[in-house]
Amino acid sequence: MITRRARLSAAVTLSFLLALVPLVGALRVRAAAPERLTDQEFWKLSADSSEPDGNFRSENLLSNEFGMQWVIPDLVATAKQGRAYLGVGPEQNFTYIAALKPSIVFIIDIRRGNLDLQLMYKALFELSADRAEFYSRLFSKKRPDGLPASSSAADIVNAFTPVATSDALYKENLQAIEDLLTKKHGFQLSELDVRGLEWVYQQFYYFGPSIDYNSAGSGFGGGFGSSPTYGDLTAATDSRGVERGYLSSEERFGVLKDLETRNLIVPVVGDFGGPKAIRAVGTYLKGKDVMVSAFYLSNVEQYLQQDAKWSSFCRSVATLPLDETSTFIRSTRGGFGPGPGLNSQLGAMAAEVKSCR
Repeated sequence: MITRRARLSAAVTLSFLLALVPLVGALRVRAAAPERLTDQEFWKLSADSSEPDGNFRSENLLSNEFGMQWVIPDLVATAKQGRAYLGVGPEQNFTYIAALKPSIVFIIDIRRGNLDLQLMYKALFELSADRAEFYSRLFSKKRPDGLPASSSAADIVNAFTPVATSDALYKENLQAIEDLLTKKHGFQLSELDVRGLEWVYQQFYYFGPSIDYNSAGSGFGGGFGSSPTYGDLTAATDSRGVERGYLSSEERFGVLKDLETRNLIVPVVGDFGGPKAIRAVGTYLKGKDVMVSAFYLSNVEQYLQQDAKWSSFCRSVATLPLDETSTFIRSTRGGFGPGPGLNSQLGAMAAEVKSCR
C-alpha cells in the first residue's frame, strides 16, 4: 500500500525533475553551438549548402545603404545575441554582426563573386591585429601614425585619406591573402575563385576608400542618385550620431576577427528563391539546436517578387529555427533612415512566414 508520505515524496521528486528540464535544455542548446569549425568543416559546409553560381544585375562590392545603422538600437532590443545570423551581400553584414554577436553566420548570395569577396574579408580580418591594419590592408595604403585604439571610425578614414596607394603593398597583401586561404587553411580554391579573389581585391586597390556601389562596372547607383563611398559608410552613424559600424571600435572589430578566425562566418552561394541554400542552412542549424537571431535581406525581396519566387523564399525561411524574436532586416523605400532612397526596416520573421509553412 502506497502511503500518503510516499505519494508526497514522489510528487516532490517529480516536480524537481520537471523544473530541471528547461535548465538541461538550455545547457544542451549552448553546448551544441559550434565553438569553431575546422577548415575541412568550414569548406564542406559552404560547398554542401551552396547552389550553382547565379546572376544579378550588378557586382555589389559594397552597399549603398547609408542609414543602415539607424535600426540597430531597435534590433538589439528585439533580436537575441549568441544565435545564428543570416545575411546577403558584402560589408553591411559586418555591422549587424558586430551588434548581435552571433555564434555562427551564413552569408548567402546568388553570386559566387560574393563568396570570393567574403573570403577576401576573412583573410584580411585574420591577418590584421586591429582596425587600422585592416583598413591599411584593405586599400593597400601604408598605415599612418597617430591612430590609437580609441580612434573613431571617422578618425581612421580621415587619417588614411591623404595616404597614397602602394603597388608594393597591394602585391604583398594579395599574396598574403592567397597564402592564408590556400596554405594555412588548405581551402581548395578553383582557378575561377582565385581569379575572382584577385579581381575583387584589385577593385579595392584601384578605387581605394572612394569605391562605391557604382564602381567595378555596376553602373546602377541603386537607382537613387549618387552612392556613398566606403569611407562614407565607414564613418556613418545612427540617428543620434553614434558610430555603430564594424570599424567604429576595436571591440566591434574584434567580434568579426574572432568569428572569422574560428571559421564561423560561412559564405554560401544560393538563390533566396532557390530550392537548397536557405533550407540547407536551416537543416544544419536545427541539427545544432541554434535559433536564428536575424536575417538581413537588403532589398532582395523586390527581385523575388518580380521573378515570382517570393513564395518559394517564404517557404524556405519557414523551415529555419525561429521564435518570436527572430528578426528580418530589410531595405525598403521609406523605412527608418536619413534619406529618400533605401532605408532599413525590421520585421518579425516567424509571424511573416507563418502562412508559408
